Formats: sequence, C-alpha cells, structure tokens
Amino acid sequence: MSSYLEANARERLSAVLDIDSFYEFLPPALRTVSPHLGQLDAPVSFDDGVAVGQGRLHGECVFVAAQEGGFMGGAVGEVHGAKLTGLLQRALRERPYAVLLLLETGGVRLHEANAGLIAVSEVMRALLEVRAAGIPVIVLVGGSNGCFGGMGIVARCANAIVMSEEGRLAMSGPEVIETANGVEEFDSRDRALVWRTSGGKHRYLLGDCQMLVADSSAAFRQAAFDMAQESHANAGNIPLTLEALEAEQQFLQNRIDRFGAAADPLEIWSAIGVADAAQLPMLEADAFVTATAELRLGA
Repeated sequence: MSSYLEANARERLSAVLDIDSFYEFLPPALRTVSPHLGQLDAPVSFDDGVAVGQGRLHGECVFVAAQEGGFMGGAVGEVHGAKLTGLLQRALRERPYAVLLLLETGGVRLHEANAGLIAVSEVMRALLEVRAAGIPVIVLVGGSNGCFGGMGIVARCANAIVMSEEGRLAMSGPEVIETANGVEEFDSRDRALVWRTSGGKHRYLLGDCQMLVADSSAAFRQAAFDMAQESHANAGNIPLTLEALEAEQQFLQNRIDRFGAAADPLEIWSAIGVADAAQLPMLEADAFVTATAELRLGA
C-alpha cells in the first residue's frame, strides 16, 4: 500500500514498521470492545478502533498505536483511550527507542463523552511522562479524518509531528466551527479553504508540525525514524521545562498578534513573505518545503 491516506490502521502499521515486526498487545481475538456502545445499541469494533503494540523501525524497537478512521472516525472512548494510555505506561517500563502514534480521529465520541474526555486527559498525562523519561513520541497525521479535538492537543504534546498535505490538524473540525459560528465564519463545504486552514502545508508553515511529506507510507516511515533520531540527538525538540513552555506560549501569542485578523491562510502566507501565495497550494510536498524553507515560522 503506497498511499498512507488510503490505507487502514493495520495497513499503515505494516507499511511503516519493518516487515512482519508488529506484535499486537491486545490482538483481535481478545475482542477488547467498548461496554458503552453496546448499551446504546451502537456498533462495536473488535479493537475499539485502535491497534497498539510494538515493532521495529529500521531495526530499532518502537511502541506504536494506530487509530482506525473507518470506525467512528477514529473517535476516542473509554477503552480506546485506555489502550493508548496503557501503551504509553508500558513504554515507561520497557523503554523503547520511540513511541509512534498514527493518529486519525475526529476527537471524543459523543456516545461516551465524559469517559472519552477523561481518557484523552489520561493519554496526555502519560505522553508527557514518556517524554519526560527521554523517550521520543512521534505523531503521524495523514488520514482522511485528520486529527481533531482533544487528540489534536495530544498530538501537539509530542516531540514531533509528521504530516502530509492531505492530513489535517486542529482543535475543532470545519463542521463544528460552522455550526457554532455560522457559515460566514467558516464554510465547511469549501474544501480548498478547509485544507488551507488545517492541512499539512499550513500547519508546517506555522510551525505546528516539524516535517511535511508526500502521501506515501514510505515517506512517513522514513520521516518517523528521522524525527526519532533528531529527538534523541536534541533531547526533544521542545524540552519539558517551564522556560520552554513560556517560550512556546509567547510564540503562539506572537502568531495571534501578527495574524489574528487574517480571514484566509493565503493572507498569512503573503505576510510571511511568500511571493505567489495563491500558487503555493499546488506544489508537491518536497517543492513546498524547498520554497518555504526560509519563511517557516519557528524554523
């Protein structure tokens, strides 16, 4: 499977990890399903929409989780979140080279909202504990559902995020923004606007993701390894200190002050010095990275 976008969770695991190296901690036969969905007569999945386990990446032992966007859009419930938290807690004990999170999710399930919200907070805490222990956490975002809601926050807690142009990353999805603030604020049917706003290219330019790659499983595989190596070499892209947190907050505040009035990402791209911003979305990932190498925020 060459396209990361078109692959399902287990196909992505097979393509990103070394051949036949994935070992699933809670295999399908165990049927680890959500108790809440059954009570609501909602469909369940044998793995509650996420596969967790360990494998090898260029020979290095890694722990890995892959969300299945085909089941409830990868939404997080109690069991789904517990599997992610358990993976991260096990990483603290066994200390793999890195933890890879292949995220594709719309956020928390409405069916089990309170339990899902608590689960996301537990995932976040466990992720930060793993980072504090010196184990890099690398997030890959390239699925059609993007990475939204609480898991969008989780992603930004990682050492590094790798995205494709097709991937999307944000707190709220386009439909949520439109529902809350009206179509005048954000037209979710304008797909070009949606991808300019939350897609991989814009997130890369703003400094929200560390690497932009083509929609290729091989590209994601290599980028994950490169980011893990870089995180080991630099003791994490953003150290877990009060000073680093304050610097990150100041970076975000400066971004709001500079671009808060912009109605379209094209205005931001022009403001940072892109000569022909309207043509930028047409570039392939490698060409885009080359064209914006000196302009990217936080680079």
